[in-house]
Amino acid sequence: MAEKLLGHYIGGKILVDHKARRLGVFDPGTGVVSAEVTLGDETVVNDAVRAASEAFASWGKASISQRTRVLFAFRELLEKNVTEVARRISSQHGKTLPDAMGEVRRGMEVVEFSCGIAQVQKSQYSQGVSRDVDTFSIRQPLGVVAGITPFNFPAMVPMWMFPVAIATGNTFILKPSEKDPSASLLLAELFHAAGLPDGVFNVVQGDKRVVDAILDHKGISAVSFVGSTPIASYIYARAAANGKRVQALGGAKNHMVVLPDADLDAAADAVVSAAYGSAGERCMAISVLVAVGDVADSLVAKIVDRVGDLRVGYGLEEGVDMGPLVTAAHRDKVAGYVERALAQGAKVVLDGRAHPAAKNPGFFLGPSLIDDVDPSMDVYKDEIFGPVLSVCRVPDSDAAIEIVNANPYANGASIFTRSGAAAHRFQSELAAGMIGINVSIPVPVAYYSFGGNKSSLFGDTHVHGEEGVKFYTRAKVVTQRWANERIPGVDFGFPQT
Repeated sequence: MAEKLLGHYIGGKILVDHKARRLGVFDPGTGVVSAEVTLGDETVVNDAVRAASEAFASWGKASISQRTRVLFAFRELLEKNVTEVARRISSQHGKTLPDAMGEVRRGMEVVEFSCGIAQVQKSQYSQGVSRDVDTFSIRQPLGVVAGITPFNFPAMVPMWMFPVAIATGNTFILKPSEKDPSASLLLAELFHAAGLPDGVFNVVQGDKRVVDAILDHKGISAVSFVGSTPIASYIYARAAANGKRVQALGGAKNHMVVLPDADLDAAADAVVSAAYGSAGERCMAISVLVAVGDVADSLVAKIVDRVGDLRVGYGLEEGVDMGPLVTAAHRDKVAGYVERALAQGAKVVLDGRAHPAAKNPGFFLGPSLIDDVDPSMDVYKDEIFGPVLSVCRVPDSDAAIEIVNANPYANGASIFTRSGAAAHRFQSELAAGMIGINVSIPVPVAYYSFGGNKSSLFGDTHVHGEEGVKFYTRAKVVTQRWANERIPGVDFGFPQT
């Protein structure tokens, strides 16, 4: 039996409905249910929107100084509680504690960016566009906005959204993943302790029923989402049909191209970290290694050497490099891709199903390395979201660019080379929204925006950074005249002098 029941955070209070539907929350490292989460419904969403709407009446008019003081205080409380937030992440997602701490700190970068909202949100002013006429622009908050976030980054991805939204004067409703909901509640409590008024930040737990209620609610002006491409497409279509702004980030199949002139040891170190870190449950994980020319054999050997040194185990244990996957069902799905790759003619160099950790309690797989992968194979076509790295061998740079751009996803891509000319061509010609040059996971810093292209993005804006500010605000242009004296006569046109 679970030790505790997790609820919602609405209007500054934790709310637990003991009669509501509930779902078990697993510790992936043991396979044991460690808690239960209540699943909300339309009534809970209505309550959250009501609380957020009431709070917006004052928060939307609060000065920038008032908002940033709260954000600075929130950032300091996050700093003091990094380990506790990370422990909640690790115990419900499975990633290692250092990885979880890194997640929190990357999210804190967006909080820090949002503390400077006064600079980022500055507008334009033009004096004397005509006689006694000035024109200027302003940006105003939308109102109540919502975020629907995935299980793989239960702290960082929400922090891509709500700090920017709240800093710009909106109130926020977060629907975290029901697989690892505890981190979101701690973030809400820390924000409250920082002085955030009740109702400005709310957390609603739930499944598809809550998601649909958010997408349909007339009181919510915008929805941000990060998750798989099919769900991103659904979120975008339904929310946009209801007149909402939408930014919906979908799936990925990130490629890392290694040219013959690259430092192969550095490339091998990078791809092992990028493919198997967080058990591959990252939207920016490298899942395809594109080996150009004759580098494949050497690279594969170097990867095998490095994977042999990885320790797979319980995420909260010291010295563990890779933890379990988030659920038993997801583990089995990932394992199925290894089996199909073998059946479809690929070479399974490392089989994670045979790793000693796979026999432990919990949802474990070892790292898998699949060589001689063809783009027609399932292991290449699908976003696996697990510790499976595919190796595609191509003859030259032209073929490398072709294979990357032919993929329907365009989230991130990276190249390892010593050639500036090759790197310049790569960054110019690839369709991906985020490019790494000798950087395997090109996640931008918070003052740039995160997001891909093609089937990796539905909507017009990426998250955080200046695009995030524009997403959560509405632009207005004001034209004003303060004439020194009355100009007689009726004027049917815009003043020309």
